[in-house]
Amino acid sequence: MNLMATTTNPQASRSTTTLSTKALQVGHGKQVVINNLTFFLPENEVTAIVGLNGCGKSTLLNALGRVLAPKAGLVILNGADIQSLPSKQVAKKIALLPQETTAPEGMTILDLVRFGRQPHQQWFSQWSTEDQHIVKAALKAANLLELQDRELDQLSGGQRQRAWIAMTLAQDTPLLLLDEPTSALDLGHQIEVFELIRSLTQQGKTVAMVVHDLMNAARYASHLVAMREGQIIAQGKPQEILTSELVYELYQIHCDVISDPVNGCPLLVNIRR
Repeated sequence: MNLMATTTNPQASRSTTTLSTKALQVGHGKQVVINNLTFFLPENEVTAIVGLNGCGKSTLLNALGRVLAPKAGLVILNGADIQSLPSKQVAKKIALLPQETTAPEGMTILDLVRFGRQPHQQWFSQWSTEDQHIVKAALKAANLLELQDRELDQLSGGQRQRAWIAMTLAQDTPLLLLDEPTSALDLGHQIEVFELIRSLTQQGKTVAMVVHDLMNAARYASHLVAMREGQIIAQGKPQEILTSELVYELYQIHCDVISDPVNGCPLLVNIRR
């Protein structure tokens, strides 16, 4: 599939959108997962958030997307407390693809992708030519044009994941938050989705994604955030921060880190317990 097609209007996506946290505390119920975290998401870059299961990666992403409200501190969107902003205003700036997705029975791929345009609709407005163009481009990017009338429950896991990614693209936001965007995809489709994600920065978009595959995170992200026990222990360019010492601190495994002779990305070799 060709995931490199332009999916949005580049001019509409180049406005500055900043997202950060200040002394953020967030968790589930009485459990605090992240405490006193101050963080700034680099603009127009792909940021990969890595670390062990349970270290706070998805919790941070959900707080950035206003799915989880802070117990203390702030998530700041364009200089304003995100909790104080209208939901539709936030939805025009941030698209969030969660780890687990559900859709009504009988929904087609086209229905789902069209749903991504909801934040841009007004009760008095009709479906526009621009809406139609953006939806078609998102379907094309995910190689789903020929399947657009298929129901989601008739699809393979990989096809469903691509449909949800297409919906996120149709939302046409300057900032995307993706929680494990390549889950349920085979190796070939993983690579093409990562290539699509990386290409979005050329349209002025900012992407933050939770990734379990450390080497793909280092290959496709320009900014790496390493988390452990709810805190960021390292962040920066993968080539600068990804060391054998950091890998051990994150995963308690030994390895050597070398530079890919083709593109300079870090590679993990001689991996052992």
